[in-house]
Amino acid sequence: MAKNITPRAKDYAQWYVDVVREAKLADYAPVKGCMVIRPNGYAIWEAIQRQLDRMFKETGHVNAYFPLLIPQSFLEKEAEHIEGFAMECAVVTHSGLAQSDSTGKLQPKNKLEENYVIRPTSETVIWAMYKNWIHSYRDLPLLINQWANIYRWEMRTRLFLRTAEFLWQEGHTAHATAAEAQEETIRMLHVYRDFVENYMAMPVIHGEKSEGQRFPGAVATYTIEAMMQDFRALQAGTSHNLGQNFAKAFDVTFQNVSNELEYVYATSWGVSTRLVGALVMTHSDDDGMVIPPRLAAVPVCLVPIFKKDDEKARVLETAQRLARDIRAQGLDVRIDDRDNVTPGFKFAECELYGYPLRIELGPRDLEAQQAVLTKRYSREKLTLPLDQIAAQVPEMLENIQRDMFDRAKTRLTEHTREVNSYEELKEFMQADGGFALVHWAGDAKDEKRVQDELKATHRVIPMNGVKEKGKCILTGKDSPQRVVFAKAY
Repeated sequence: MAKNITPRAKDYAQWYVDVVREAKLADYAPVKGCMVIRPNGYAIWEAIQRQLDRMFKETGHVNAYFPLLIPQSFLEKEAEHIEGFAMECAVVTHSGLAQSDSTGKLQPKNKLEENYVIRPTSETVIWAMYKNWIHSYRDLPLLINQWANIYRWEMRTRLFLRTAEFLWQEGHTAHATAAEAQEETIRMLHVYRDFVENYMAMPVIHGEKSEGQRFPGAVATYTIEAMMQDFRALQAGTSHNLGQNFAKAFDVTFQNVSNELEYVYATSWGVSTRLVGALVMTHSDDDGMVIPPRLAAVPVCLVPIFKKDDEKARVLETAQRLARDIRAQGLDVRIDDRDNVTPGFKFAECELYGYPLRIELGPRDLEAQQAVLTKRYSREKLTLPLDQIAAQVPEMLENIQRDMFDRAKTRLTEHTREVNSYEELKEFMQADGGFALVHWAGDAKDEKRVQDELKATHRVIPMNGVKEKGKCILTGKDSPQRVVFAKAY
């Protein structure tokens, strides 16, 4: 157990913050509610960005960039949208600063004719531009994604999971028909599910959000919900069918094949740096980060061990040759050849930073023509001949990736259960908790009652759930299938 990391069993919330800070993923910024993403954390975000960007482009999307500042009048055009974000908006009211004659302190100088909002999301500014770009059915579909930063004024923050400023991607698409927009919404939900399960090794339940949990201005919202190690849910990504709401608000029409004017149909979808926090809470332990190999910037750390100069030269020469052979397999390798720290310090740092595979190589290993390999997630140690390591490393990393997913999948399965009454739900949430599969036919007011009383929320209506009829555990009304309730981040 790392010295400066609180054990999960003692205080899970503090454990999470300790891992993020000790593993140098992020730190608190001097701006209230904001964070600084450090190189270790940003490397994970870059890996997430790189893989998702490839998947977006494979499905026909292209990248663009839109302004950070949004005219306040734009947000006022879609009533439900502004109602959902109004309390989180940061507003720019002046341009320039000037020194006060009396105090010498800087004061806002020029009052703007119209206030600007630092983007809490970009639907409004993007649809203002789409009005200029879309005229005919030949202009559709329009499939654009933006990698950007977002600002939502947050009073209670937690590194990566909820901060005032965060990084994300937001896809915004326009379509000629409702069916095409719905198809796009579901397609991108499955892109997120594919990425999160196959790269983050994080199993999810995917499906639709309830009416009370929809994105402001959406016709339907779909989500992927993951289970953390404390059995709470984390919304890992969302995809929204926006119908014609934003097209009508910004008067975005097109001439269809019958030469008639129609409003276009819209979608939006996004994930954020919250995924880095999800990665921590799904896989990491009391010694630090545990990173799935497919997301690790450096999947292999090679630690040469030496005491004397003649040992150093021989060990480093072999380490560099081994690293070249592994890189030839398409994998990156870090050689930790520092001589101002002990091997034990290097091993502890490897565990703290979450390198998936560690290779130890010392003078005795050279004599035996072997090296010791340690899997970070399981701490399993293997001794392999030097001439076999490079060829076996790719398969070992794939096995680690699979085993990490299987372990998380077992957690999800073992802590998801059917609950058949409100009292049983209360008992379940008061105990260890997890994902409760309940029959539900309540409205937003009923959901709020459950949240107030049990601190649990309606998470998702599973798309692959069994269509089993029953009675709502709260209202007694007919229910077509079970939905997931859970405590959540």
